[in-house]
Amino acid sequence: MKFDYDLFVIGGGSGGVRAARLASAEAKARVALAEEDRMGGTCVIRGCVPKKLMVFASGYHGHIEDARAFGWRQARSGKFDWPFFHAKLRAELDRLEGIYRETLKKAGVTVYNNRATLVDAHTVMLDDGRRFTAKHILVAVGGHPFKPDMKGAKHAITSNEVFLLDELPKSILIVGGGYIACEFACILNGLGVEVTQIYRGAQILRGFDGEARGHVAELIRERGVNLHVGTDILEIREGDDGFWVKTTDGGHRTYGQVLFATGRVPNTAGLGLENVGIEPGRRGEIPVDDYSQTSVPSIFAVGDVTNRINLTPVAIREGAAFVDTVFHGNPTKPDHELVASAIFTQPEMGTVGLSEEDAREQEPIEVYCNSFRAMQTGFAGRDDRVMMKLVVSQKTRKVLGCHIVSEQAGELIQLAAIALKMGATKEDFDRTVAVHPTMAEELVTMKTPVRTA
Repeated sequence: MKFDYDLFVIGGGSGGVRAARLASAEAKARVALAEEDRMGGTCVIRGCVPKKLMVFASGYHGHIEDARAFGWRQARSGKFDWPFFHAKLRAELDRLEGIYRETLKKAGVTVYNNRATLVDAHTVMLDDGRRFTAKHILVAVGGHPFKPDMKGAKHAITSNEVFLLDELPKSILIVGGGYIACEFACILNGLGVEVTQIYRGAQILRGFDGEARGHVAELIRERGVNLHVGTDILEIREGDDGFWVKTTDGGHRTYGQVLFATGRVPNTAGLGLENVGIEPGRRGEIPVDDYSQTSVPSIFAVGDVTNRINLTPVAIREGAAFVDTVFHGNPTKPDHELVASAIFTQPEMGTVGLSEEDAREQEPIEVYCNSFRAMQTGFAGRDDRVMMKLVVSQKTRKVLGCHIVSEQAGELIQLAAIALKMGATKEDFDRTVAVHPTMAEELVTMKTPVRTA
């Protein structure tokens, strides 16, 4: 059978674009890609990139206050100009989207600005009725924010809409305790918004190291986020002066805005999975094997739609591994072991490997941990405390997990991840001479475990 394309990619996010580009430019395959929204996906348009730019913006108020403590007495922050920043943000996203499109064009990929759905194992249909056949189909449609089914939920926004606000509210209620909720709580607090955050669980950042997330919770409270755990939302009503919210602790209050950051779900609704016999998972994800292949041999899936590790660099690796497997004849499993991540709260949290809780269920461990005031913030009179933590196997002496809470923790954890990936032991850390004076030197100077388990 002659196909229109060797590969048809559904979705123009990081994973789909990487796979399309590599298959076309390097494997010389005939490739098409369909994207119904803006090119770049969640990360570039409504996720990592705009969020990190907002993180930068939100940190300057604190930097200016610190500058005064260091002698720059005339430094003044004033009021944040959201319209000015927002215009620059939109321009930057337009620039990045243009780069994505140009990259695909140079690689020889045919792009359709349409929604595409699955018709059968080798056929896709665009929303304008056109149909195309392909030897292989790659689904890379990502996910979207989830809103709970409750009274008045329609009045709330999600992380997608934060970047579209014409003006910042004076106050906001953020519902959720994951990294997105915590990041936006810190961002908006830093931009001058009165922030209340509620989470139904016992502690924010579920799934991360317990000591580290407790440290983050304490510090973001100290910075002004009104954080309440063990609390959920019951109802939202729109009023003349904002949105009235009732919570399970008996409280009620009016806020300028309400933001749900209660998780994300894969974009599989209406994708046509039933047409090809793919049964989605419990959260709507597409089940795949170690090579990103679905139960239909010609259809593969990468990125958040598979709900494996929902991080942009992982999706990119999965897309590249797919091309190696299918178009280069080199079966390649994307490596999901020891993937580092950073939560861009203020201060940040960086983590790689096992939490203390997971590690002690696996084997006997030693824990090395210290919390201290960093030189810069201490001199400025801030009470922020850095936390450095290593989780070590008693038997093999390998460092099983590294957890950092500090300014620039995302930058630090990237380097620590290399050491863990190489199988570094605690003694390898101990043999490394410290760089002084730095925060990171604590990682190689902690000699005595604080506890064993």
